[in-house]
Amino acid sequence: MPASGECGDCLRQPPVLTHTRAVFVYGFPLDRLVPRFKFHRDLAAGQLMAELMAGALASAPRPEAIVPVPLHALRLRERGYDQALELARPLATALGLALRTDLLQRTRSTRAQSELDAEQRRRNLARAFTARDTASLPGHVALVDDVMTTGATLHAAAHALLRAGVRRVDAWVCARVP
Repeated sequence: MPASGECGDCLRQPPVLTHTRAVFVYGFPLDRLVPRFKFHRDLAAGQLMAELMAGALASAPRPEAIVPVPLHALRLRERGYDQALELARPLATALGLALRTDLLQRTRSTRAQSELDAEQRRRNLARAFTARDTASLPGHVALVDDVMTTGATLHAAAHALLRAGVRRVDAWVCARVP
């Protein structure tokens, strides 16, 4: 590994995310807690996850705003709530950061990522997000989501924000699949 700490792949093609911070590795007990929160409306599990994230992220470089990765309107209607927003709202409050739900929109309904391999995930999310309210874009944002598997969702969302003029996009996730 080079002295900079970046791997060869990152040196050849720099990632769109400046920093990715995962509070947990996706394994026990998170592999039980996350599905309860995400698919079974256990909002108390989400509140616990947000509290744990806030404690772990208290020393992270401060973005100007937190941006939850949005669900498409159809998926939001099916689920009844947006799990990323349910994490981002208490996280923003605990860390004293602006919550910007107006900056990013999921404009294309996509297949569930859990059904796809890495390449299919990337293609599935191509141009799925659009930045909105570009007149008041912050320079540095942290995208918030529950789980990062291949990073395809976070990368697609970050691309939309960077194309619109955000200078730095970090990712803050509760758990990362090893």
